[in-house]
Amino acid sequence: MNRKLIKFVLFIPALAGLFLLASIPNFSTNTKGENFWYMTEDEITVDKSLHDFGTIKEERGEVSATFILTNNTKKTIVLTQVTTSCGCTTPEWTKSPIEPGKTGKVIAIFDPKNRKGFFNKSINITISGYQERITVGIKGLVE
Repeated sequence: MNRKLIKFVLFIPALAGLFLLASIPNFSTNTKGENFWYMTEDEITVDKSLHDFGTIKEERGEVSATFILTNNTKKTIVLTQVTTSCGCTTPEWTKSPIEPGKTGKVIAIFDPKNRKGFFNKSINITISGYQERITVGIKGLVE
């Protein structure tokens, strides 16, 4: 088979897939009939996606990282749930409504006790009215 034909055969399905993705609206309805919006990067932003603690000493105890979320939408949002990838990380977050143009925060508190070595943990943030979550992370090395 010649190369041009192979490229053409692969290109057409890829192009069709792109058109299909572009036609999907930015919201959906779940089984209860509630509308959920899909976030775009300009709607709700986070000041950083990863906090690197570098090297920390186990005996110095807990360390924390703060993530600032900005509500760039035209509606009030609420951080409804924040979960972590393991019990060694405890989340705290703004529980009051965040008005348009205002900020909220998520604090990830990592306990290095009995956890020597490299760590890489994720923090999942659920926001009212949005189907997907925002995921941020912390990493470092415990000595």
